[in-house]
Amino acid sequence: MNAKTQVATLSVVSNTFLTIAKVIIGLMGGSISILSDGIHSGIDLIAAVIALFAVRQSEKPADSRHAYGHGKIENVSGTIEALLIFVAAIMIIVEAIQKAYLIWAGGSLALDNLGIGLVIMGLSALINFFVSAQLMRVAKRTDSVALEADSLHLRTDVYTSAGVFCGLLLMKITGWLILDPIVALGVALLIIKASFDLTKEAFSPLVDVSLPETEREIISEVLRLHDEEFVEFHKLRTRKAGAERHVDLHLVVPKYTTVVDVHDLCDRIEEEINNKLQGTHVLIHAEPCSNREEQCPLEDGTSHTCQHCQKPKGKL
Repeated sequence: MNAKTQVATLSVVSNTFLTIAKVIIGLMGGSISILSDGIHSGIDLIAAVIALFAVRQSEKPADSRHAYGHGKIENVSGTIEALLIFVAAIMIIVEAIQKAYLIWAGGSLALDNLGIGLVIMGLSALINFFVSAQLMRVAKRTDSVALEADSLHLRTDVYTSAGVFCGLLLMKITGWLILDPIVALGVALLIIKASFDLTKEAFSPLVDVSLPETEREIISEVLRLHDEEFVEFHKLRTRKAGAERHVDLHLVVPKYTTVVDVHDLCDRIEEEINNKLQGTHVLIHAEPCSNREEQCPLEDGTSHTCQHCQKPKGKL
């Protein structure tokens, strides 16, 4: 079992424990804020299972049906997780509004087991902080969208559990029951914000959005290191699929350069790009310089005779 699978499994186990504990305490004590956080943890559990499935599938090698590999399944996983979070937030808002109305109308409402609730919320925040940190560390090292999405889920759960903890503590001190649905609404708003951020992060690669400017600059920098060996490059295109990056470009070379030399140059460029951006697949289309009479343009608008493009003796 590799690091990605191990940490994804850890997330499933921790979320299972916390979901069961929060739902039981929330139902026993009648706290909508604890119950809402339990619902959030339940969604996190579903997300953790999806993430575990995604990281396992994404590591499969390319095959006849998936010639470009299975990397985008991580992006599909992240998008589904974001939608699940949004649904959970709507459920929490509905429950919180109903309970707030009951309290406002003078209905009878009792919150029991606040002490146990405080312990569960505090424990939840600590466990999720540890697990989310582990998930993010492995996600950054392996560039896993699915693990990053799962980490963001749990990081949000850290904040919401801490918020519920503070709300319960204030209720225990002041006896103001209205704080319970107010805290639940605050939890829901945080969840919606996380859902929006995650959707943007996970969905973009599905429509082949270009790599970030910083990564495109790294690619251009590698090419500039070899600018004395080619004329120019153009049609640079980039995209991402899960942890994999795909780059293709046209490289214009002096027209009498041998195939062996062009191939060697392309190999060196591809290797250097991959060293700087792990998991990058580079495809280079080499084409000859088409300047007539070997006159290559200069930046000042003039031209000069290109020694590279002159026909070697004995060549047709």
